Amino acid sequence: MDLRLVWSLLGLTLLPALSFAAGKCERLVVTGSPDAPPYLWQDPQNPKHLIGASADLLQQVAGESGLKVELLYAGKRAQALDEVRSGRMDMLADAPLTFSELETLDYIHPPLLVNDYLVWTRKDSTLVYNEAQDLHGHPGAVSEKARLTPQFSTFAAQQLTLTRTSNLTLAFQKLLLGEVEFVLAGRYSGMATAQTLGMAGDLVARPQPVDKPGLYLAISHDSACNDPWLRGQLAKKMTELPASGLTEAVLMRNIERWKAQRSQPQQPSQQPVSTPKQ
Repeated sequence: MDLRLVWSLLGLTLLPALSFAAGKCERLVVTGSPDAPPYLWQDPQNPKHLIGASADLLQQVAGESGLKVELLYAGKRAQALDEVRSGRMDMLADAPLTFSELETLDYIHPPLLVNDYLVWTRKDSTLVYNEAQDLHGHPGAVSEKARLTPQFSTFAAQQLTLTRTSNLTLAFQKLLLGEVEFVLAGRYSGMATAQTLGMAGDLVARPQPVDKPGLYLAISHDSACNDPWLRGQLAKKMTELPASGLTEAVLMRNIERWKAQRSQPQQPSQQPVSTPKQ
């Protein structure tokens, strides 16, 4: 038999399987934290949807693999997690790596984003900081919504004096009032908050991160979209992201987007735009 014919027949045999692998999941329903700008927050124009840097980057990597993604609001953080655990929604866009969740979720590596937590102080601060141990004995603050790594959380509980506030705005206010000497906050959520509140001229972020938790894509074990092909495609695209320079550009664009929304008068039909909780 002609060898070309053999290969043609083999290709026709394999084609349905390949099509199935690539087309099994054409639409991912994704959710996440609704109050974590510039990463994710509710769209004031369409509160059923989430927007932000995590949404934009996921749309980018999924689109390159031929997948459609819909970022939907599912309630507060705990409610969003329950929706994904149950399989009613496919994926979390901003999951912290938590061992207890491995029973219900598959984490896709590397993380979509790395959230550098920095030490923020007043510009006139005399605090000497080069490593986390330098914060010992100095009063600090952190939002109770901050998602730090388990290792750093253990260190902080044992070695640091941290006041937990309900949001980042209150933590920064304590800092400006002199009630604490530093605040632990994400690089970009801290930047967004400081700029929006008019505090950017009074605060400084020390360059050395104190913690670097990842924000992962985590897909439910019960999702019909959860297969090796999809996880592999997303992992491949996310591995290429750091070299592209796209991540920081997307984050900065979403800080400006969020600030612009905060400055707009709220219409009666709109929901208030979130204040960063991290």
